[in-house]
Amino acid sequence: MAGKFSPIDSDWWKMTRLWLGIESSCDDTACAILEEREDSIKILSNCLYSQIDEHKAWGGVVPELASRAHLEKIIPVLEQALENAKVNIKEINQIAFTACPGLMGSLLVGANFAQGLAKDLNIECHGINHLEGHIYAAFLHAAKGNHGELPLLITLIVSGGHTELVLVNNFEYVSIGKTRDDAAGEAFDKSGKVLGLGYPAGVEISRLAKNGNPHFFEFPRALNDNSFEFSFSGLKTAVLRYVQTNGEEFVKEHISDICASLQEAIADILSLKTVNAAKKNKVENIVLCGGVSANYRLRELMNERSQKEGINLICPEPSLCTDNGAMIAAAAIFRKRAGVLTQNNEVKAWSNLW
Repeated sequence: MAGKFSPIDSDWWKMTRLWLGIESSCDDTACAILEEREDSIKILSNCLYSQIDEHKAWGGVVPELASRAHLEKIIPVLEQALENAKVNIKEINQIAFTACPGLMGSLLVGANFAQGLAKDLNIECHGINHLEGHIYAAFLHAAKGNHGELPLLITLIVSGGHTELVLVNNFEYVSIGKTRDDAAGEAFDKSGKVLGLGYPAGVEISRLAKNGNPHFFEFPRALNDNSFEFSFSGLKTAVLRYVQTNGEEFVKEHISDICASLQEAIADILSLKTVNAAKKNKVENIVLCGGVSANYRLRELMNERSQKEGINLICPEPSLCTDNGAMIAAAAIFRKRAGVLTQNNEVKAWSNLW
C-alpha cells in the first residue's frame, strides 16, 4: 500500500480520538464510531445494512446489485452510526475504510466515500485490509498498555469468501494454508441450498443442528492429512448425492440430524488443521475470526482442541465476527499505535487478497 507511515508523537497518547470505520467489501454496508483513549477502545456505535433481501432471489451475491445498494445505503448507515454514538460528523478525527479484498464495485463505493469525506473534514483517511480487520476485531478488548504489537499468532480466517490459515507476526502475514476451492461459508450456503434451506444457509444450518445428532451420517473430510490446505467442494457434492439417494421426504424428516452432521464435518476439519498448524509452528495463540467463526460448534471444537494442547484461543464477540465497521477501525487503531499505518488519502481500492 502506497504512502508514508504515520509517526506517533508523545502527545498522541494524551488525546481522545474518534475513529470512523467503513466496511463495504461485499454485501454489507457498515459504519462504526470508535472512541480511542490510551487505556481503552470503546465502540460507540456499529451500524450495518445487510443486503440479504436484495440477493436472496439469486441464491448468492450479485456484484452489480451489491454496489448499487452500497451507493443507496452508505449515507443513511453513517447517519445512524453518528446518531447512535451521539457524535457530530465534525468531531471525527480519523477515517478507516476497507481497501481490499472484495468486490471491486463495492470497495470503490466505500473508498471514494471515505476519501471524499476525509477531504471535506480535512482529516486522515486510511485504507485497511478486510482480512486484517477480522483479526483485530478479536483484540478490541486489549487496548490498555498495548502499543499495537500482538503476540505471535496462528489465525484461521473463515467466512463465505475466505478460508485461510495465516501466521501473524505483528503486521507481517504468511499464508500457510487455504482452501483449494470453496470456502467454508460457501460450503454451508451451497449445501444448504441442496437441502432446501434459504439463503444464506449457514445460520439456519447452525440453528437446526442444535437439535440434531452430529454422528447421524459421516460426511467426508477432504485433505484429512498433514497439510494445512482445505477443500469443501467435495462435501457439497456428497450432500447432493445423499439427498439424491435418500429422497426429499427422508431429508425433511431428518433435517436436524443432517445439518448437525454437515456442520460437524466442517468444524472438525477446520479446528483440527488449525490446532495442528499452531503446534507445528510452535505458536501459543490462535485467533478464530471471520463470519463462520460465530458458529457455535466450530467454537466448541476449537476450544476443546486448543485447551488440550495448552494453546490460548482468542475469538471476537459473535457480533464482531461478521463484516462490520468496528473491525476496520480497530485494525487502523492498532496500526497507528505501532507506527505502521499508511498516511495517504489517495489509497486506491483493489480486489487482491493481501
